[in-house]
Amino acid sequence: MLDDTELARLSEQACTDMAAIRPILDRIADKWTILILTVLCPQPARFNEIKRRLNGITHKALADALKRLERNGLVTRTVLPTAPIGVVYTITPLGHSLRAPFEALCAWALAYGPDIEQAGSRYDQAKAGR
Repeated sequence: MLDDTELARLSEQACTDMAAIRPILDRIADKWTILILTVLCPQPARFNEIKRRLNGITHKALADALKRLERNGLVTRTVLPTAPIGVVYTITPLGHSLRAPFEALCAWALAYGPDIEQAGSRYDQAKAGR
């Protein structure tokens, strides 16, 4: 755990390096990237298996996200010599390096999701009462 001094230093550095940080965060911080990498961390998976595990993602959104992840070096795509041709996606060591922060983010979402929902409801009720 970082102490307040270390957090302040990192925050200051982030502000000065925002031009370098923002494009990278744009590549890894969207909802599908986090969820796809979370699915692939334990083991490689085929396209349809990923799609099944990510309830709500469209075929196009998954295909586009996997292409971005491959382009950014976070997953590899391997064509299998089967009939019909199969494709398996595997997380790379670079993608795997995101496991700890993504797991922490997912754990935070599970722990504090109800608080976020309650805050939103309170806000909406206060705005409706005006």
